[in-house]
Amino acid sequence: MIIAITGGSGFIGRNLVSSHIEQGDEVRLLSRKKILNDSYIKYFVGDLSNPDVDLSNFLESVDILYHCAGEVNNESLMQELHINGTQRLVDAALGRVGRWVQLSSVGVYGKCRSSVMTESSKEHPVGVYEITKAESDKVIRTSGIPYVIVRPSNVFGNDMNNQSLRRLLKTVRKGLFFFIGSPGSLVNYVHVKDVVKYLMLCGVKDNVLGETFIISQTIKIEQMIESFQYELIKQKNFFRFPEGIIRALLKVLKFLNISIPLTPSRVDALTSRCIYNSNKAHEVLGFGYSMTLQKDFKLFAKKN
Repeated sequence: MIIAITGGSGFIGRNLVSSHIEQGDEVRLLSRKKILNDSYIKYFVGDLSNPDVDLSNFLESVDILYHCAGEVNNESLMQELHINGTQRLVDAALGRVGRWVQLSSVGVYGKCRSSVMTESSKEHPVGVYEITKAESDKVIRTSGIPYVIVRPSNVFGNDMNNQSLRRLLKTVRKGLFFFIGSPGSLVNYVHVKDVVKYLMLCGVKDNVLGETFIISQTIKIEQMIESFQYELIKQKNFFRFPEGIIRALLKVLKFLNISIPLTPSRVDALTSRCIYNSNKAHEVLGFGYSMTLQKDFKLFAKKN
């Protein structure tokens, strides 16, 4: 098969590229510059943010197009890449691409504190990233191209660029972590290997066309922290502080212009009871995760 990938030099894209090369497919990668040193990759230099970008050769006779390109840091670039760039890609892909697999995010559903989110939940994006990703999904839904939209929660793996999970692991190892609020808070993660596995399934199965899928696993934060400590000779018993006191303290520190790593958004994450339900992924394709989050977190802790 001929595979075209945008964002192929990113965390998820790199793993997707490797899996398709191992499968023996022809892989085309759209990038502003050549980053991956692999003779099996056909590079096409171009930037979706550029109105004059020529995508015809990149997309000609493509069986599966994976649209993984995304900007996560610079908000000023998100509109141009996520919305206008997706439209440019759609315009060039019409008549050239057999199937479009869109990498989206559960962030399009908005802030979730204690709900169960499914694919039928109302979209209510808040931040610039989430709003522009939701608009990008709308572009492909109305494009006329056969498509599938995949929305993972927090994606992690050993070669990820995001350092937030490693910082949490380091805090646990130093004994500086503490629980906030009552027991039973939930975190939602999915390993990159499972995201890639599901993206590739969506590229070949006909019963997924026109569908949107959440892919995520949920675990209690106590189990997550226990997994991070499994290799320690002596596991630590961490303190637990009331959520209200922590939030009040953060307000005082903000007033005093004192910055600490713990932020209100981080407190939200550590006290959430939200679940991103991925039953649809299991039911439609019989998709199963490679292992439990507990085991994945143990392996992550061992290698980091």
